[in-house]
Amino acid sequence: MARWKWVERKFTFDFPPSKLPDLLERVRGTPARVEELVRGVPRDLLTRSDGRGWSVQQNIGHLVDLGYLPLRRIEQILAGEGTLVGADMTNQKTNEAAHNARDIAELLAEFRAERALLVRRFESLEEPDWEKAALHPRLRQPMRIVDIAYFDSEHDDYHLARISELARNLGRA
Repeated sequence: MARWKWVERKFTFDFPPSKLPDLLERVRGTPARVEELVRGVPRDLLTRSDGRGWSVQQNIGHLVDLGYLPLRRIEQILAGEGTLVGADMTNQKTNEAAHNARDIAELLAEFRAERALLVRRFESLEEPDWEKAALHPRLRQPMRIVDIAYFDSEHDDYHLARISELARNLGRA
């Protein structure tokens, strides 16, 4: 299946801030969706690459590795900073991590805990904060707090689709 690279995607943040509770359910639900995708998949398939990118475990580890980013960006917006921190587009942390050497249950538990922290942070915000914004450095457009939930959900779905593809295709090989 042909896929766009994440960095090629464009985003339009034109929905109302009141969409945050809906988006928050996507953020909250990602760990359960990941767990469902990997349930019963043998370890050798979870740690195998198809030669076109990371393994299933590396994709999950990447989501853990980036868990700090939405939290940091929320804090930057609330502090009135004009430009958000950029992600490391080389993915050095994920590429150097030994996610394939980890136990899948440990990796899933870490992801679930990281996401619970992010959900609690979103839930702690006052409604007027949802529309506060700062410039996203790569997209070169304002990103509101509500947009962080959307952007993170889209990034999750991008990696969930890749995990699903790997689990299906490597299982047939």
